[in-house]
Order: sequence, then structure tokens, then C-alpha cells
Amino acid sequence: MINAYAAMSAGEALKPYTFDPGKLGENEVEITVKYCGICHSDISMIDNEWGMSSYPLVAGHEVVGVINAVGSEVTQFSVGQAVGLGWYADYCESCEQCHNGDENLCSNLTGTIVSHHGGFADKVRANANSVIALPESMDLESVGPLLCGGVTVFNPLVQFGIKPTDKVAVIGIGGLGHIALQFLNAWGCEVTAFTSETKLQEALDMGAHFSVDSRDETAMSLLPRKFDMILSTVNVKLDWNLYLSKLKPKGRLHFVGATLEPLDLKVFNLTEAQRSVSGSDTGSMQTSSMMLEFAQRHGVKPVIERYPFEKINEAIEKLREGDVRYRIVLEY
Repeated sequence: MINAYAAMSAGEALKPYTFDPGKLGENEVEITVKYCGICHSDISMIDNEWGMSSYPLVAGHEVVGVINAVGSEVTQFSVGQAVGLGWYADYCESCEQCHNGDENLCSNLTGTIVSHHGGFADKVRANANSVIALPESMDLESVGPLLCGGVTVFNPLVQFGIKPTDKVAVIGIGGLGHIALQFLNAWGCEVTAFTSETKLQEALDMGAHFSVDSRDETAMSLLPRKFDMILSTVNVKLDWNLYLSKLKPKGRLHFVGATLEPLDLKVFNLTEAQRSVSGSDTGSMQTSSMMLEFAQRHGVKPVIERYPFEKINEAIEKLREGDVRYRIVLEY
């Protein structure tokens, strides 16, 4: 039996929930959960903001733990091994994307918390193809947010060939943005943070070379069009045409924050300088492994607040209120 915390309907506080997961599949592993981050996507699923939630819903997709059982066909993992599990719990392994190493783009994948019980529990199961071995000596308590937020901001650097000589800006230094600043600084880029006046110094402390109050119209207007990429980590509507105007020719405005409102873009802001707009969510297993190795080598760590699992509703409420610096990690 697995003991979890589940939402019984949209928007409800989580309640203790025990379920029988059945027989372990031949390609599955069962993980004893040691830590699990809380991501805003968990709240979106709990509230059914995206219209794909099913209840009871056990969220939690930034899982760090130890394997306690392996299926009969699993050869790459062993009992007692420290592993992580992110947004996806299985891939079809037969489509073009899976064969090309882009399994995160598989059209028949299984989300860890989409019609599948996630890591707000003492144990979680997943296909071994979606589980990642953690580098030795990695700080387990802080690695969880890297498995979702970390790879989300790292993936664009790999996908679009960002160079150490590039100038990259980050919109927002919250749960995603503060990790992005660290990665970009370690990557070698000139890093600018667009944030609020109260976080200007924090942004510099986390790796930005420049920080700009995005509500200061004068400061924003004086910025030259110098950026190779602007990475948006926020989920609110902004003046996207203003940010497009700060990109150099062939620059890219890239979205990793789940902005729900339609983008109001002037085509001439794209065509006059061959600018691009794009988006992504997480990354492939290969990119995730690269991200963890890079993070360990360069000391990239999310700033976390720890809560015991039994205070999960208190932790979720704090995240709802936006009162977190900068990620929450639950621990058993």
C-alpha cells in the first residue's frame, strides 16, 4: 500500500489517501520518497487549471528517493540506488521523437501527475525509462526542483545553442528564474535580470551581471536592443512587444513560464530583425542528465524552504500566496 496526500476535487486541501498500486510492472521501479518539491504546476493540476486533472489526484513531480523494488526487466537500476523522477513517468519508446532522443516530445507519454499518482506520497512508481540516476555526492534535499524547474530553464540553452559570449536576460527571478540566473552565469553568458525593485540586489547575488526594475519605464526605454535571448519565466501578461524590441537581430523571446493569456505580438517586431518567439517545458532524459552534471560541477542549487510532509497544505498555501524564496521541498 502507498500512503499519500491527495486532492479529492478541484481546489481542495489535500487529505491522507491510501491506495493499492497493484503488482509492480516488469519495466517499473518503485521509489521510496525522501524529498519532493512543490511546483506551481502541482497547484495548477490540483485546481484543474489546465482541464486535464482526474481525482483523487496525487501531485508531486520533483521526486528524490531511493529505489526499493525493480521490475523483472529492469537492468539499469538496483535496490538502494538514489534516483530522481520529474514531470514524466513513462514514454512510448516507439515514436520518432523517442527514437531521436526527444522523448519529452512524445505524443503518447505519461505525466507523473496526469492520470498517474505522483510523489506526494511515501512511495511512487514509474517506468525505468523516465527515472534518472543521481550523481554521487549530490545534495539530495535540494535536487528535486532541478528535476522540473532546473531542466526547464536549462533546456533552452542546449536546444538553441546559447554561447558563452551571448547576452541573455531572464524575466522574473522566482522559482524558475533564480535557477536560470545561476545556470546562465555558469554557462558564461552576460546575464540581465528583469525583476521588481525589491529583488534587484537578490538577482545580482544569484548570478545576474545587471538587474533592471521592469516597472521602471525610463530604465526599460533606455535599454539597447542587445539580447540574444530573453527567457520569460513568469505566468502573467506583460508588454511582450517591449521585450521583443530589446532583442538584437535574430534574437529569441523564449517562454518557459506558463502564460495562459494569448500573446499580443506585432509581426513587424519579428520581421524587421528576423526575431523569433518559441517555448518549451522540460527536456529529454539526456538533457536532464547533462543538467544535473552541470549543476553539480558549478554549484548550481535552488534556494529552498523545507517542510515536513505532514505540513503539505501549509506549504501549498504559502506557494499560492507567492510567499516563497524560492522553492519548497517536502521531506520525510
